[in-house]
Amino acid sequence: MNDRYASPEADVLTTQAGEENYQYLGFWARVLASILDNIWISIVLVILLLALSQFGVIKFDMTSTSGIEYTLQTVIPLILIVTLWIKYASTPGKMAFGAKILDAKTFGEVPPPRLVLRYFAYFISLLPLGLGFLWVAFDSRKQGWHDKIAGTVVVKEIS
Repeated sequence: MNDRYASPEADVLTTQAGEENYQYLGFWARVLASILDNIWISIVLVILLLALSQFGVIKFDMTSTSGIEYTLQTVIPLILIVTLWIKYASTPGKMAFGAKILDAKTFGEVPPPRLVLRYFAYFISLLPLGLGFLWVAFDSRKQGWHDKIAGTVVVKEIS
């Protein structure tokens, strides 16, 4: 460093370890991944609710929602998505783009409790007119508020 007045931190690299191996998944790819995920989750839920209705466990007529149906429609996506995140670091929608969810600092696996936090942080991203999701379009690391809260990034490997 030739400038004796420059900060000592000026020579420090600002990229994270391992970051050079990945590309952040952009806004529109994440939107499409989300649409794909919502389609398959809806199909799974309808099939499950119809099956439970056939066996007399619940009364499901696709025009009204009872307490147990609402609970199933809330809990099942949570279980499915967090399980996929834990096992594959991805969902089918993200897999379609070759993307996965990694720790924002280490680019390693994300611990399960933080993945659960990420899921619930979706509601924070959704609350102010979806601004937390729209944030992905403007953020340098393509993180939504749910990613920032959970300390995650959505990336695909550079080949």
